[in-house]
Parts: sequence; structure tokens; C-alpha cells
Amino acid sequence: MKRFAITGPESSGKTTLASALAEHYNAAWIPEFAREYLTLREGRYDVTDLDTIALEQFNRWKVHTENLVFCDTDMTVVKIWSEFKFGTCSPAIHSLFAQQEFEHYFLCRPDMKWEDDPLREHPEQREELFKIYLNELSGKNLPFTVLEGSLENRLSTCERIISGK
Repeated sequence: MKRFAITGPESSGKTTLASALAEHYNAAWIPEFAREYLTLREGRYDVTDLDTIALEQFNRWKVHTENLVFCDTDMTVVKIWSEFKFGTCSPAIHSLFAQQEFEHYFLCRPDMKWEDDPLREHPEQREELFKIYLNELSGKNLPFTVLEGSLENRLSTCERIISGK
């Protein structure tokens, strides 16, 4: 099984890309659980909710056994979210981050127009957050590729990586 993580700051095209990749490859797509959770809570949460979100997201990955899976978010998102918003990250999230297994990470640069959404919080800090993602993935020596530009450009880059060319 090959699992690919779509990661990056909010409003950087993660969901659009994950959905498009799943459709292109006729593969599984695992949506971001945080959206579902926060919608039910009308956007209200605290640091302890992030453990719930992280565990459910992780469990949703584990049940998929298809040959090819695209994950709209990963523990990098939850870890950075927790550290950026609350200045801390729980041992549970650190543990799940260490356990996640992806063939490759696709880091979405926030080079597109901000899409307003009641669940999004940092329109002015996307580039700052992108640099944090870049440092996190680099620092952990994880295999990743920065994606930028149009959806077509991003898809083309992903296809090259997925095919091994």
C-alpha cells in the first residue's frame, strides 16, 4: 500500500488536491477529520480537542487498505496547529506523528487566494506557517515535495513523484 500525505497551512489547496488525486488515480481519499469535528462544535475547541482530532484522523488512516491512499492532512498539521495556537503539543500528538507512515508528503505552498471559511484562523500568517511546515519536514528528514502554482501544475508534480520519474 502507498499512502501520500497532503500537508500545509490552511487555505493552501490541500483538500482540492487530495480530492483531485484520488479521482485521477481512482484511489481512496481520506478527508480531514478536523473539519467535521469543528463544524459540529461550531468552531469552538481547546487544546485537548486536538488529541481527539489527531487520534480519529490516525484511526481513519489505519482502516484503509487500498493500494493507493491520499490523506487530506497529517499529524504535521495537528502538531504545528497545536504549537502555533497553544504554544504546546501533547505527548499523544507527538506519538501519533512519530507513528504515521507515508510514502511521500506533498507540502502545499499557500500561493493562492485565501478562501474565507469560518473554521480558518490565520489569513495573514500563511507564509509564516508554511516556513514552519518546511522546517518540520526538513528537520525530520521526511520525503517531501513543495507544490505551488495551479492545480494542474501541482497534479503534474505529484504524478511525477507517484510514478517514480
